[in-house]
Amino acid sequence: MANSQILTDAPVLDDIQAARRVKIGLISATVRYVLLFSVGLVMLYPLIWLVGASFKTNSEIFAGAGFLPESPTLDGYIKGWQTSTPYTFGRFFWNSFLIILPKVIGTAISCTMAAYAFARFEFPLKKIFFVSVIAILLLPNVVTRIPQYILFRDLGWLDSFLPLWVPSAMAGDAFFVFMLVQFLRSLPRDMEEAARVDGANSLQTLVYIVVPMLAPALISVCLFQFMWTMNDFLGPLIYLSSVDKYPVSLALKLSIDTTEAFEWNRILAMSVLTITPALIVFFAAQRYFIEGISAGGVKG
Repeated sequence: MANSQILTDAPVLDDIQAARRVKIGLISATVRYVLLFSVGLVMLYPLIWLVGASFKTNSEIFAGAGFLPESPTLDGYIKGWQTSTPYTFGRFFWNSFLIILPKVIGTAISCTMAAYAFARFEFPLKKIFFVSVIAILLLPNVVTRIPQYILFRDLGWLDSFLPLWVPSAMAGDAFFVFMLVQFLRSLPRDMEEAARVDGANSLQTLVYIVVPMLAPALISVCLFQFMWTMNDFLGPLIYLSSVDKYPVSLALKLSIDTTEAFEWNRILAMSVLTITPALIVFFAAQRYFIEGISAGGVKG
């Protein structure tokens, strides 16, 4: 009789324990998601406030930290787009495009060729050259600013886009070379060897075999270069002196007036427009970006 009672109570105890585990798991998941949401909100709130403040009046911006405007207005976008110069903000966006496109293309081509040489070929002083690339990667950019400026001044390239284009076209971004070398080391060589057996030379193997396999890493390189160039302030500030060549990063600084009556909603509105292309490009290629970064960390 006692044994039958124990057998009867066992399923009930199992159900109670299962319900308790489900309850504990539900509480744990709730706490975890609330914590993640809170941290995410704290990190994203400045960006959310920026968007909301761009629709506020100047007096309302400094009235509180809330992001919802009481009386939404588009004056910030309308007046900010016109700017205080003879040019609209569209001109500065076009200048940014003229800087970004050659830099992205030059970086992708030159860094791919340099990384392919380091990863697949043996040549004299290869280790010394690669150590030099790593040393350049660790070298602060500030150290090279003055020598670069003097060089470009002597070449007559000041007040042009050439100082911003040429270093990227010559694989001057050591980080991207290192990143692509690491990615290449994780790729098998079977298809490349098969292409060579079929008579393909090194350039054909690179273009038709290696580059398609490098697509995730190349997309990451292009995204990095796009965002860094879009946010670059010091480079254009040093080499460009004509307002008609300014990118949006300098145009935003140009839009700030020193008077107390300056309407900050203009600069905030133009800031929203400035970060929008980078956000769109990032989220559109987010999957490839993450894949390229994670795969680049695999040691071959």
